[in-house]
Amino acid sequence: MATYTHGHHETVLRSHSSRDISNSAEYLRPYLTETTALLDVGAGPGSITVDFAGVVAHVTATEIDESALSLSRDLASSRGLHNLDFAVEDVHALSFADDAFDVVHAHQVLQHVGDPVQALREMRRVAAPGGVVAARDADYAGFIWFPMLPELDHWLDLYRRAARANGGEPDAGRRLLAWARAAGFDDITVTTSNWTYANPEDRARWGGMWADRILESALARQLVDSEMATSSDLQAISDGWKRWAADGDGWYLVPHGEIIARA
Repeated sequence: MATYTHGHHETVLRSHSSRDISNSAEYLRPYLTETTALLDVGAGPGSITVDFAGVVAHVTATEIDESALSLSRDLASSRGLHNLDFAVEDVHALSFADDAFDVVHAHQVLQHVGDPVQALREMRRVAAPGGVVAARDADYAGFIWFPMLPELDHWLDLYRRAARANGGEPDAGRRLLAWARAAGFDDITVTTSNWTYANPEDRARWGGMWADRILESALARQLVDSEMATSSDLQAISDGWKRWAADGDGWYLVPHGEIIARA
């Protein structure tokens, strides 16, 4: 089984908790109705999950263990939402019956699993005939930024190495179509969308988050423990992120691949 590269440190949750339908699942919105039963695979802190719950009839949220699942459970409870349930699941072998959901969704999940094709097969199995399987993943090799800081180049190289050492594929966005075809889908709509960070507030949020995460998260521990990097290397990268965030010319683009695959 692959290991989740980011972990669930506060520096990670700070970023992930800002996600919602509008910035992370807009491509799926036309398929969401008040009668939709939706499975959200890898719900994380639950910000997208609870947004779905405000639109569809019912949401089932899954995570790989109870500690991760409790994040979305707690958020739903704090919002007073009652049209959700929660389950610890492995996407490679879901416990749900065939044809159980109208929509099966995964955001930034397939890049972290050991076998994304098998994951998509399982997502297809539990989707009702005529339903949709939706996936969106970033593509790290496509990240671009300005100014061109060597510390950010070093960060990207280390992240991609760490993700692959954990059994994942950081350049997942470009592979979604191929993975879906290998999983047996033949009716697949492919789109792309970006996150862009260029104004002072967005630079402070994105750059500040990575400046902290490279020092404090599971990724930081992995890089040092595996001797891919030293603590001094990580401090230099953190300082580079801070310089980027403070630069009035700073600009960053995160590209995503998206698929809607008909079951």
